[in-house]
Amino acid sequence: MQICTPDWVKNAVFYQIFPDRFARGSQPHPVFGTVPLEPWHDVPTPQGYKGGDLWGVIERLDYLQDLGINAVYFTPIFQSASNHRYHTHDYYQVDPLLGGNAALEKLLEAAHQRDIRVVLDGVFNHASRGFFFFNDILENGPYSPWLDWFQIQGWPLSAYDGSKPANYVGWANNRALPQFNHANPAVREYLMQVADYWIQFGVDGWRLDVPNEIAVPGFWQEFRDRVKAINPDAYIVGEIWQDARHWLDGTQFDGVMNYLFTGPTIAFVAGDRVDVSQVQDRSYEPYPALNAAAYAAKIQHLLTLYPWDIQLTQLNLLDSHDTARLLTIAQGDAASVELATLLLFTFPGAPSIYYGDEIGLPGALDPDSRRGFLLQEHWNQEVLTCHKQLIALRHAHPALRTGDYRVLYANETVYAFARSLDSETRIVVVNTGTEPAPVSLDLAGVGSEQGDRPLYGTADLTWQNNTLSLILPARQGVIL
Repeated sequence: MQICTPDWVKNAVFYQIFPDRFARGSQPHPVFGTVPLEPWHDVPTPQGYKGGDLWGVIERLDYLQDLGINAVYFTPIFQSASNHRYHTHDYYQVDPLLGGNAALEKLLEAAHQRDIRVVLDGVFNHASRGFFFFNDILENGPYSPWLDWFQIQGWPLSAYDGSKPANYVGWANNRALPQFNHANPAVREYLMQVADYWIQFGVDGWRLDVPNEIAVPGFWQEFRDRVKAINPDAYIVGEIWQDARHWLDGTQFDGVMNYLFTGPTIAFVAGDRVDVSQVQDRSYEPYPALNAAAYAAKIQHLLTLYPWDIQLTQLNLLDSHDTARLLTIAQGDAASVELATLLLFTFPGAPSIYYGDEIGLPGALDPDSRRGFLLQEHWNQEVLTCHKQLIALRHAHPALRTGDYRVLYANETVYAFARSLDSETRIVVVNTGTEPAPVSLDLAGVGSEQGDRPLYGTADLTWQNNTLSLILPARQGVIL
């Protein structure tokens, strides 16, 4: 079977935006301008709104373009009674606090003019207590015509009183998130039409929330067929934290959020600096510390799991709204962030930056990982420069995007690999140790040019025939 994935994703640099926390638009709203909001830079609370909106994103598109971003993934934007908007009220309405459908229309127009793609978050496993069809059941009980849209188990329903049985299935036993009955053809068709509508509206793909929870046979195959019939280049990426071969057979998703890259990469670059309390209850394992050889083994295993065209459309990340931020996981160690970012931008697949990581925004587990974007005077300029340089190099060198991946060296704290495409080879070497590390690389057959200085980073280089010897500074990496 031939697997077809969107070419644009293979050349994309994504930026993940949590809309309530990225930017407030400057224009006043006649109604919502008086809504009481949390102070932007206060510690976020689980239920407070800070007032970021899509108008604010439009005003920051120049910033994103200057950074080198050419794709944005938004966490949910549809009408909801939660700041994260995973509790969907209306799948056809952008939340009014975010600017409504008009703001999304303007955002798509402005983004596409800059060749920036836009991917939305699809929460199709569950809705909310405020979703019309479920709310009708709360109002009318067994007389509601929508009973078989959900998984009702008895009467009366208890949607809010935790001391009583809910009597319906909520995702992860959360009664705020009634789970759809996907075996109902009407539910299935409704969700397919939602997906169709927004692709026709102009969005460039879907990130799918907990898609593994929808086990009805053929659901995701039909979803792909429907979406791709409207836009063959639409990107479909699932939130699967572990081995995703079941969903990456070419008939369902183009990629997944690649936490199988995230965990080992953090364990290698941050090592014993990892604050285990920030990661131990997540579905990935950036601990215990890995040396270079153990990291190489995990990466090589990962690269055998999926077909190459799928590897190139994985969504690679270091953190997200569902994790603590890497800077906090590594207990403030900026070198861990820079080393991980170097590995992120030189790995097959589309790198994704969680908003604010590029300026040194910290954050523990949610809601703390969802802080307001920092004022410019608080930006970490060194981290920002690192991101800009690596993004520019990825855009400039096709081998770093779609070239094959070959481990050259992995011993103790030093890891080296080559990305090669046609006649272009780029070599990446990192030293996660606290002391300078000498290393010699036999590059016979690699096809590398004998450059006298790195494209990125600093190191003393010496060539002798096909052998490259270098001394790599502590906690640094280079691209050659």
